[in-house]
Amino acid sequence: MPDSSEALPNSVAARDIASLAHPYANLDRHPETGPFVITRGEGVYVWDDAGKRYLEGMSGLWSASLGFSEPRLVAAATKQMQTLPYSQLFGARSHEPAIDLAEALLAIAPKGLSKVLFANSGSEANDQAIKLVWYYHNAIGKPEKKKIIGRQRGYHGVTIASASLTGLPANHNDFDLPLDRFLHTDCPSWYHEAQAGESEAAFCERIVGNLAALIEREGPETIAAFFAEPVMGAGGVIVPPKGYFAAVQALLARHDILLVADEVITGFGRTGNMFGCETYGIRPDILNCAKALSASFLPISATLVSERVFEAMQAESRKLGVFGHGFTYGGHPVSAAVALETLKIYAERDIVGHVRSVAPRFQARLKALSQHPMVGETRGIGLMGAVEFARDKATRTPFEASLGVAGQVHTAVLEQGVILRVIAGAICLCPPLIITTAQIDEMFGALARGLDKVQATLVAEGVVSSAG
Repeated sequence: MPDSSEALPNSVAARDIASLAHPYANLDRHPETGPFVITRGEGVYVWDDAGKRYLEGMSGLWSASLGFSEPRLVAAATKQMQTLPYSQLFGARSHEPAIDLAEALLAIAPKGLSKVLFANSGSEANDQAIKLVWYYHNAIGKPEKKKIIGRQRGYHGVTIASASLTGLPANHNDFDLPLDRFLHTDCPSWYHEAQAGESEAAFCERIVGNLAALIEREGPETIAAFFAEPVMGAGGVIVPPKGYFAAVQALLARHDILLVADEVITGFGRTGNMFGCETYGIRPDILNCAKALSASFLPISATLVSERVFEAMQAESRKLGVFGHGFTYGGHPVSAAVALETLKIYAERDIVGHVRSVAPRFQARLKALSQHPMVGETRGIGLMGAVEFARDKATRTPFEASLGVAGQVHTAVLEQGVILRVIAGAICLCPPLIITTAQIDEMFGALARGLDKVQATLVAEGVVSSAG
C-alpha cells in the first residue's frame, strides 16, 4: 500500500484522498496511509496500480464468485444494454430478464418459497424483508408482533433497519442505532462464548435456552421474526454448532415467529450446497440473496418469500389498493440478465460440485494452521474460513488489540501477493468459487509464511516466547 506522503499532486492516490470517503476505513488515518488501488482482474487474480499481482482470497467482498474476467457475463450485459438498457417493475410493467431470473431462482431455492422481489444490495434485501415481516403481521391481524431478533456478531447490512438488526458495535456506535423493535441474542460461537468446561452440545443448549428466555421475557406475541445467516460472514466466519438450527427452528415454530435466512454471503455454492439453508437444514419463510447472485459483475439482490407471506401481501393490496414498496433499479434488466447468465454458468459448470471437490483441500490447509503457535482456532465450511489468533491457546486469550496481530499478518500476506481480510482478531478467507487446488495451496502457503514472519517479529520483540 503506497505512502501518500510520496504521492504526486495529480496521482491516483492524491486524487483519492482529495475526493473519496471510504467505507470501513479509518478516515482520519487515510490521508497518511493512502489507497490500495486495483486496476484489473483475471480469474482469481487482481493487479494493483504498480503492476503487482494478487490472489484475491476474499472474492472482493465475499462476492466475486466467478472471479474477475468471465466473458459470458460481459457479453450478457452488453447484449441486454443493446436491447433494453432499462425498464422497471412498478405497477404492471415487466420485462423478460426479471421474469426469467425470478423463475430460475425459485427453481433452485429451498422448497416453500413462492415469489421474488428484487433490490440492489444485501442491505436493501434485508431492509425490505424487515418491512415485509411487519406488513405480514399487520395483514394477519397480529399488529403487536413487531420485534425482530438478530444475533451478536450477525451482519445484515448498513441501512438503518438492517444495521439495527446487525450485531456489530461498529455499525451502531454514534449512528444512534439500533432502533427500537430490534433485539439481539447470543452469537453461536463456541470458541468465543462457551463457559469454562462447557461442551459444544451444552453450549448450544444454553444459548437456545437464552433465546427462549428472551422470547418469553419480551412476550411471544410481540416477536415477529428471527434473522440468521447460515454461517456468519462479517462476524468472523462463525460456523454454528451441531443441532443449533434444528433447535432454533423448533422454538420459533412454537411461537409462530418467522425465520428469515440471510444468504447474502452463503448463497450459490459457498458452503458446498446451492444455499446454506441446505447445508444446515434451514426452512426459511423468507430468504435474501445478493453478492454471488450476479458474481458481483453488477449490483442486484433478491428477497424470496413463502406463499403464506405472499398471500398476506395480496390481502394488504386488496385492502390498501397498492403494494407500496419498490426500487427504481429493482430487477434492472441488465443486472437481471447478468444474474441469469451467472446461474446458467453455475449449473453448466457444476460450480457446487467443484466447490465440493476442492473444499476438502481448503479445509485441510485451514485446519493445519491451528497448530501454529499464534493460532487459537481455525474454522470454516466449504470455501470460507477464518484463522483466529490467541496469545494463550488453552484459555483462548486473544492478543492485546494494541498489538494489531491480525493486521500484521494481513500486511505480511499482502506482501506475499494474497489479499485476505481482517475481522476483529481473525483473518478471513473466501476465495472465488472457481479456485483450483493449486491456487488454494498458493493462498495458504502465503498465509503460512505470513504467520511465520509475524511470529518471528513477536518473538524478537519479546511479546511471545520462541516456544509460542
